[in-house]
Amino acid sequence: MTATLHRCWVYGDDVNTDVIFPGKYTYTITDPAALAAHALEDLDPAFAEQVRPGDVIVAGRNWGCGSSREQAVSALKAAGVPVIIAASFSRIYFRNCINQGLLPVALPALRDLVRAGDTIAIDRAAGQIVAAGRTFAIPPLSPSVQAILDAGGLIPMLRARFAGERAP
Repeated sequence: MTATLHRCWVYGDDVNTDVIFPGKYTYTITDPAALAAHALEDLDPAFAEQVRPGDVIVAGRNWGCGSSREQAVSALKAAGVPVIIAASFSRIYFRNCINQGLLPVALPALRDLVRAGDTIAIDRAAGQIVAAGRTFAIPPLSPSVQAILDAGGLIPMLRARFAGERAP
């Protein structure tokens, strides 16, 4: 298995988009570094200063509920979070993750096995996560969703797809 090790940040159920990225910044901040600086500031004030690229979030049920705020995904991606593993996601947040190129993984059994600061191994090619001595399958994604993630998000995929085409 060619796995990458990731430090975990662990959160509970029903973490909403306003807690992930405060609404008061929604229309005033667009710079990725500034987005990252405010990620989770109301839930976990230490997160923005202590998160390292490659760290992952492991959460409970209904991660990303609330508004369809894209910044709640963009802030975490800008902070270097490549994967969010949750017991479940709000439907809109899950789709925003894909559109932004951040892998959402629904694994209900993992949340209660991992503690903040634990390290897990993720092998995306093999579709596996190893945590607490157990191996979990990453639920498969459709080919079209996987293509979006592989491209780094929907906009980069569309730019690449239409690059070089002439306008009608």
